[in-house]
Amino acid sequence: MFAKRYRFLIAFLLFIAGIINYMDRAALGVAAPFVKQDLNLSPSELGVIFSTFFFGYALFAFVGGQLADRYGPRSVYSWAAASWSILCMLTGAVTGFAQMFVVRALFGFAEGPMNSTTNRTITTWFPREETARTIGFTFSGQTVGSAVAAPVVGLLAIQYGWRVAFVAIGALGLLWVVAWRLLMTDRPQDNPRVDPEEIALVERSRAVTHLAPSDHARSLKEYLFLPSTLSLGLGMFAVNYTLYIFLSWLPSYLTDALHMPVKEMALVASIPWACGFVGYVGGGVVADFVYTRMGDKLAARKITTIVPLAVAGVALLAVNAATSTAMAVSLIALAVLMLTSSVQSCWATIHELVPEARVGGVSGFIHLLSNISGIIGPTATGLAVQYLGGYASAFVIAALIAAAGVVAMAIFVRRPRNPAEAGPLTAAKAV
Repeated sequence: MFAKRYRFLIAFLLFIAGIINYMDRAALGVAAPFVKQDLNLSPSELGVIFSTFFFGYALFAFVGGQLADRYGPRSVYSWAAASWSILCMLTGAVTGFAQMFVVRALFGFAEGPMNSTTNRTITTWFPREETARTIGFTFSGQTVGSAVAAPVVGLLAIQYGWRVAFVAIGALGLLWVVAWRLLMTDRPQDNPRVDPEEIALVERSRAVTHLAPSDHARSLKEYLFLPSTLSLGLGMFAVNYTLYIFLSWLPSYLTDALHMPVKEMALVASIPWACGFVGYVGGGVVADFVYTRMGDKLAARKITTIVPLAVAGVALLAVNAATSTAMAVSLIALAVLMLTSSVQSCWATIHELVPEARVGGVSGFIHLLSNISGIIGPTATGLAVQYLGGYASAFVIAALIAAAGVVAMAIFVRRPRNPAEAGPLTAAKAV
């Protein structure tokens, strides 16, 4: 089945990792109505717990990317997935705010390396022309996990209690680690199951670079503080800000603001994430199509990043004008569709600006910047709900942040050298 296409099996494993990761992460948001009542938490306390996750998550997004460059994605992913799965199971044992705070913080450390390590894996295993759709497919598992979390965790919590739900979904991650260890190698050349033709295909594609030869000698520190890197960080911050609000607060929004019963919420909450799956997969296909048709490869990546983010911002503002529950849910679904269409092009843009030896570190740094949104967003939303008149103000803030991301990427994401200087990769890679 995977003859000459073994890389697709690696993509499938990354896709499943995304499902498990986001199911584990979204579980607290889905179970929030039960957890809040059982542990006697206020909306602001719940917001703090949501945000606590992102302190460790943001830091280890950067650290994890560097570790993946140094030690390889096989080992980094193994330790990360095993750790977050165990901590997810331990969430079912907490008895109060303090314990939940600590477990959630450690949980964030464990999940941090995921996306930067995924991007590093794709750099090694896939041709450039497949980058965006591979990122889109693998990251689409995250929206599947968010969609599945609502009915699975919600119904498990109703039937057996929210603590059992955390133990059950945490156990799935440990099973994934076994499969990853058996099937994955850091490079296709090291895997006896990979056909030589497939190895040659990847090597030919990755041997072509649009960077100037001198850029391959840049240190990681130099790359981290380029305007293009910081602007991509702001763009991804804008995308993640809203996605993390929905990940944490959508179930509460549906039950509190739209007055849905919990059983109905468990099903409706999956609709935006199903649209997110379409955005990841479809957006990746569109992005690679545009990439192959345009001569300016960086411009191709920018267009398919900026336009969807702008549409998402407009959709967020429109939610506040919705006149029915169906309209509000539809607009939220459109926003998630556009956000997920934008994000994989944002990740793919890194491949156009950074040599392979720096992709993990730069990806991790951009991911760190973007995940500061997870620290700010859930807490800011909790405060807005409690003190600023509800969810409407939170959606306005998210739309303004999206606009800032659009402007920053449109102006500052550019190559530091003339693309005409670039050609086949002849310069030695930085070490």
